[in-house]
Amino acid sequence: MFERWAEFRRRQRAVLVASNHPHQRTEGAAGTPSSAEAEQTQLADSTAAAAATAPGSTTRPGLGRPDRPDRSEGADGSGPALDWASSGHTPPAQDAPGAGADDGARFGRAGKPWNRQSPFYIGFLGAFGALIAIGLWHALGRLTTTITILVIALFLTLALNPIVEWFTRRGMRRGFAVLSVFIALIGVFILLGFVVVPPVVTQASDLTQAAPSYLQQILDADWVKDLDKNYHVIEKLQSEFTKKVQDPAFLSQVFGGVLGAGRAVATGVFEMFTVLILTLYFLASLPRFKQAAYQMVPATRRPRFISLSEEIMRRVGSYAIGQVAVATVNAVASWVMMTIVGIPYAAVLAVAVGFLGLIPMVGATLGAAVVSAVAFFDEPREAIIAISYYLVYQQLENYVVAPRIMQRTVSVPGAMTVVAALAGGTLLGILGALLAIPVAAGLLLLYEEVLVPRQRQH
Repeated sequence: MFERWAEFRRRQRAVLVASNHPHQRTEGAAGTPSSAEAEQTQLADSTAAAAATAPGSTTRPGLGRPDRPDRSEGADGSGPALDWASSGHTPPAQDAPGAGADDGARFGRAGKPWNRQSPFYIGFLGAFGALIAIGLWHALGRLTTTITILVIALFLTLALNPIVEWFTRRGMRRGFAVLSVFIALIGVFILLGFVVVPPVVTQASDLTQAAPSYLQQILDADWVKDLDKNYHVIEKLQSEFTKKVQDPAFLSQVFGGVLGAGRAVATGVFEMFTVLILTLYFLASLPRFKQAAYQMVPATRRPRFISLSEEIMRRVGSYAIGQVAVATVNAVASWVMMTIVGIPYAAVLAVAVGFLGLIPMVGATLGAAVVSAVAFFDEPREAIIAISYYLVYQQLENYVVAPRIMQRTVSVPGAMTVVAALAGGTLLGILGALLAIPVAAGLLLLYEEVLVPRQRQH
């Protein structure tokens, strides 16, 4: 009894090993099964015999196995067929022709998987990742201009969106509201062009016509005559000028600089046009963009995410509108002062003061310096009046104008404003300085509403 049980267990282990290593089966002559298959057949026969001799078994004739459907001769006489329909059992899946041992002969033996702890594998993946990172870095470097245009367009979109929403709250459709705001924006740029361009063209023409007289006045000055008498300065300057004019390399550099300046102007105009078009599209599609972005946030966190995002966008838009309003007040007041005092180029200088006023912290000071410098070269007393005016106006702007306009916008501590403006100006120049304070306000909101409450819970 125990010997039969030991023999049964030995054959069962042999069949298990053979099934775990199907490619290691060896076949004998044609039509002769391998030793593992013979052992498996013997094991099945012994199991069936033991089940047949057991009491209460329901062995069906012709199959030798209990509780299985009976075999009958197939229709083609090739072998027994099972009555699966009457038994209620599911027939086994048939192997495709040529499957089984032939697969190993056709496609080869399955190899071992790669060792992911191999130094070669780790080094290869590391080098491949480094190449991808370098490629992405170079791609970002080439896309700097495109990214800058997108950032400017998004900033203008957030700045103009409160005006668009003001129109939509009063019953106007968003498309018409966006079109109205866009037309007004273009009108402002056209108006500034009419204010700035004609005086600049006129003054440039006058300067070109008066250049010979200015040069003669310099040559007739006593100190110039003394220098020429002692050191022959005029003769050396004339010879150097003649040499430069006759030098082809110098002429190519001059023409190359002129062409480069023209190309830069054309590129700037094209980029400005691109920014305006992108701003128009972003304004028209901003609700859909926001909805698509909100859908990517988990539903449990979506309400809080929406509230924080809307508040950040509101602060950015309100800051931009407030900064433009403060700069406009500065420009208009400066134009009135320059007109009364008699400082030349009042309209052009007022536009320059307005654009410089958009720069946080130092913009108004730079505008005052430009106006004072122009006034000093025209008449020193006008410069003194301009400096006195700007000292008084800066106090009014800091304590009256700016607080009333910016009371519902960003509230950033002074030290953080200085650091943000310096960091933004270092990274992206004037554009970075413009964007630094609203970005700092958004980060401060996240700090107050997300980080601090989370730390209080632990």
